[in-house]
Amino acid sequence: MSEWPFHPLSAFVDPKRSICYGIVQPGSKTENGTPIIRVNNFQGGSLNTDEVLRVEPSIEQKYTRSRLRGGEILLTLVGTMGLTAIVPKELAGWNVARAVGVVPLRSDADVRWINFVLRSGPAQEFIKTRANTTVQATFNLRDLALLPIPLPPNPMRSSMTALLSGLDDKIELNRRMNETLEAMARAIFKDWFVDFGPTRAKAESRPPYLAPHIWSLFPDRLDDEDKPEGWPLGLLKDIIVLQRGFDLPKSGRTDGDYPVIAASGVNGTHIEAKVSGPGVATGRSGILGETFYIHDDFWPLNTSLWVKEFPKSSPVHAYFLIQTLDFASFNSGSAVPTLNRNHVHSLLMPITPKGIVQAFDDVVEPLLKQQRHNELETRTLAQTRDLLLPKLVSGEIRLRDAEKAVEAVA
Repeated sequence: MSEWPFHPLSAFVDPKRSICYGIVQPGSKTENGTPIIRVNNFQGGSLNTDEVLRVEPSIEQKYTRSRLRGGEILLTLVGTMGLTAIVPKELAGWNVARAVGVVPLRSDADVRWINFVLRSGPAQEFIKTRANTTVQATFNLRDLALLPIPLPPNPMRSSMTALLSGLDDKIELNRRMNETLEAMARAIFKDWFVDFGPTRAKAESRPPYLAPHIWSLFPDRLDDEDKPEGWPLGLLKDIIVLQRGFDLPKSGRTDGDYPVIAASGVNGTHIEAKVSGPGVATGRSGILGETFYIHDDFWPLNTSLWVKEFPKSSPVHAYFLIQTLDFASFNSGSAVPTLNRNHVHSLLMPITPKGIVQAFDDVVEPLLKQQRHNELETRTLAQTRDLLLPKLVSGEIRLRDAEKAVEAVA
């Protein structure tokens, strides 16, 4: 065990502020209100603010104590406890929900080190054992203030923080790169198959913006139905055939190499696959509209639909095609949203010639493969970080040994 001194978290808190939680009753969503951070915004050690709740300024005004300035540590207190993130400066003026604790630190406190300590095994165990689980798991502020923080001397602490931060930064870079790759692929699909950009450009005698061998595949005029000439109208089932997934209760699963796909995405693994990859699945029950491209063989659960056949499509093309469909309008459930594949199969849409689908695959598939590479690299980096974090915090591993472990995967 480390001989480093331990201090309660409260010892590092800004004396002019205090540890607190946020807005208890945010009310209904307000279009131009003050944005607040909730538990669902925590993602991999940072904050995803793509979708945030905005509250009435008059409500937020009552919680100036939890109003963010940037640089605070946030920690989830209710439900999924122990998730942390450092508040970026651009979120100054935002607030947080009741389920999120705000830890405002002194200007001389090592924010990144303390954040790593809070994410480590010993701190997470402290949170778990001190939580009140009578109704919903809740970690109270009094115990948060007492959470012990080990403080190794500098420059050792700075070196350890830099090592762990380097892994986090690479993971975040991969995440952002994958978002960019996805956006690029989606934009290409929209241009070719939704907006009919190449055909419109040809019809208006605009200069080509695709490679000649691809440009030549597109018609040079739109027909009376405002679709590329020669692209017949057909049903979705003429393009892809959707099939309900397979039953697999958790009691019947054995962890293995094959992802299990639910309506919300990967839901564990199994030793057996039902579908050969690459494949495409989407939510059928519970959550509608989420679409997944699966590189490997997989097991789609009965809460999902998977693409069984691609008569006029491909896995890459189908993945982006399904994302353009308004599955919510086909909801046939009451309490639980449910999708009937037979209803979806009747959707009317243009059928793209196979040559253009193949050209799309040739352009976009490398982007998806790069995404896959980034995902696998991120998995290795995260495993390395999660292995080293508790050992560094406790002093169980020497800094040089940790650096060698990072060099082996970086």
